[in-house]
Amino acid sequence: MRLQVIEKKDFAEFVANLISKCEVVGPKAKNGGFAFGDLESPDELRLDYDTTLLPPKKYLLPQRETLLKYRVGAELDVEENVESSERIIIGVHPYDIKAIAQMDRYFSEDNPDNHYIAKREGTTIIGLDPINVSENAFCNAMNAATVDDGFDLMLTDIGDKYVVAVGSDKGETLLAENARCADASKVDAKARDEARKKAAELCAKQETSFTGQELPDLLAKGESHPVWEEKGEKCLSCGSCVMVCPSCYCFDVGDEVELNLVDGSRWRQWDGCVLEDFASVASGENFREARVARYRHRFYRKGQYLFKQFGEPACVGCGRCAKACLPDIANPAAVYNALKEE
Repeated sequence: MRLQVIEKKDFAEFVANLISKCEVVGPKAKNGGFAFGDLESPDELRLDYDTTLLPPKKYLLPQRETLLKYRVGAELDVEENVESSERIIIGVHPYDIKAIAQMDRYFSEDNPDNHYIAKREGTTIIGLDPINVSENAFCNAMNAATVDDGFDLMLTDIGDKYVVAVGSDKGETLLAENARCADASKVDAKARDEARKKAAELCAKQETSFTGQELPDLLAKGESHPVWEEKGEKCLSCGSCVMVCPSCYCFDVGDEVELNLVDGSRWRQWDGCVLEDFASVASGENFREARVARYRHRFYRKGQYLFKQFGEPACVGCGRCAKACLPDIANPAAVYNALKEE
């Protein structure tokens, strides 16, 4: 992998050049925390952030989007509504990069999703090895503390400069056209290795007694574990845990018809398995009516069902769900630790 370096004194110029050419989003300070948002100036960019409230997946799978528009007449006129634009997301931590890579598989294999794919193809990802992480993070156990692919460029802070790993032709062109950079030296490369090792150690905020590869077996043996009743009975079914998750991709689909009864549109919006109506069907039956059943399903889906399909857990250990949960029951590390102890 080709390594370049950008002096920190030149980094703001690089970001400013990007902003002048297309939409650039990155982590910004917001209400005492951080959120990905449009950058109007390099000064807004906070690369010292720990985690953001919502993951960058919101730019690839929007919270709500129109899929198609239609008009009812002598013949039904339907127009697919595929939205896409050139966008650079800068400052994406490794766990979110891994989650995006999983989303890429979900939406491109078997039944490709034109809406997701168009947004993904228009998106450039500039990653960042973290210097701060959430107190709820356990990315190391999920093999998501560092990544070697899934990005166009990857920044590693080594003090007075950033080492930039080039992950794609698009990233190399972006760097060549917009940054003052030079080839990384052996000293720079060694400093990068050391910084990434520290970042991986930093991502072990939560104590874990398990690894991601153990989850299918732990869950297979833990169907009747008391942790499900103990924590599930406290669940508010608010959906906060799944709405902030970077790898949850469930959505609902609906139609809106205008008052003229001629024009209409079909939309999709985020949905989640812990919400009460998620498993309701047309007959009125709800095949996952109990809170405990919905709570347990979330962990089996991420740690077993999707693992069997893709060979890795659909959890990257970011800790967002634990932070968002009011009754403090959503932390995957605590649940999987309980299963491991049993």
